Amino acid sequence: MALADRIVTLRRDEHSGEVLARGGDPEAHSILQRAGFVLIARLHEHYHRLPTGLDPAEEARLATRAVSRLRTVGYHVDCDDDFATDLREPHYLPLGAQVAHIATRIREADVAEALTELTAAHNGILTALGEVLTATADFYQDLGQSADPYAAKRLRYLGAERLGVIASDLRYTRNELADRHEPHPRRTACSGEVSPEEHEASAVCACPPPPRVATAPAVPAAAGRRR
Repeated sequence: MALADRIVTLRRDEHSGEVLARGGDPEAHSILQRAGFVLIARLHEHYHRLPTGLDPAEEARLATRAVSRLRTVGYHVDCDDDFATDLREPHYLPLGAQVAHIATRIREADVAEALTELTAAHNGILTALGEVLTATADFYQDLGQSADPYAAKRLRYLGAERLGVIASDLRYTRNELADRHEPHPRRTACSGEVSPEEHEASAVCACPPPPRVATAPAVPAAAGRRR
């Protein structure tokens, strides 16, 4: 990972007065969004800003929280003095990462079992996502602006039609694989042991080593005035 991807600038723009965050990698962008920032995608740049209509105290609170969360996981944050903090928040695995772990299970174990988490009728992930879309549509329906009923209708369409097709296809795939009971022809289980036919005393398992896990750099000292 490039060093530049570990640097985030978070300052109040001198022209617009908006609190803007620039730089970072997808993980940093996810942290910013969970801290309350909004992604702005332009033709030649992407950046994040705080929502409009906030008072300065709330802007400072959200920006300071973002600085704390970014520095907790090793990002260097160049920020205004008003947003600098020595506080570090606990970092928990976000829900999206837990869902993405299903892909790891698919690569390593029983695909049908992993897909069940997605497709289970009562409390599967896709069923829950449909409930989220419906709840959001209900919220939009009577919000008051002229375009809100259209937004509600669109969300219900996505839940009933688009998500319904994905769920139906994945349920079919899950059921079809559950009936096959056969190992993948290009995947073999590895016990880490050397073949009994191997005569060299120095021989080790021929499987490739597991991928290295990059460790986050040390958290740099907070810049500017401390709180």
